[in-house]
Amino acid sequence: MMRVATSAGIAMALATSVAPAWAKVAANADTGFSISHTALVRAPLARVWAALLTPGKWWSSAHSWSQDAANMTLAAKPGGCFCEKLPDGGFAEHARVIFAAPRNRLLLSGAFGPLQGEALTGTLTITLAPTMGGTTLTFDYEVGGYARFPLSSISGPVDSVFAEQHARLVRFVETGKP
Repeated sequence: MMRVATSAGIAMALATSVAPAWAKVAANADTGFSISHTALVRAPLARVWAALLTPGKWWSSAHSWSQDAANMTLAAKPGGCFCEKLPDGGFAEHARVIFAAPRNRLLLSGAFGPLQGEALTGTLTITLAPTMGGTTLTFDYEVGGYARFPLSSISGPVDSVFAEQHARLVRFVETGKP
């Protein structure tokens, strides 16, 4: 089962990030929310893109169903899967690739973690842009639909999990360690 990161854990992850980061819950309502995370990655676009496609190396094991991020893969192709292998031949589809412009933008459709069991739509847009000194990396995640609870009550924890993953990707690209 996915665990939600604590505020202290996220604060530590952001504080130890090797690049400036900007994060926020951009919109929050009972029927949906929008979060955004942006950072300068001190690396060329091609390296950031290549790292993005290897979530098993930078995603947090604490936020996986199997408790082992090495089981996570991402295929940037039509209908590609951001998937996780589970024991006994099981799997979890976290999201499906709906758009890929290599070294530029990747769109994933999926309700991550505890959102999977609700009637929700989530779109994660990952944008890379060349910038002086490296690459700007942005995660924008929009969620809406019907849930058995007000979505405003979970936007903060979801934001924390995405903040952690974003920071881990930045660190992985810059240092080789998430």
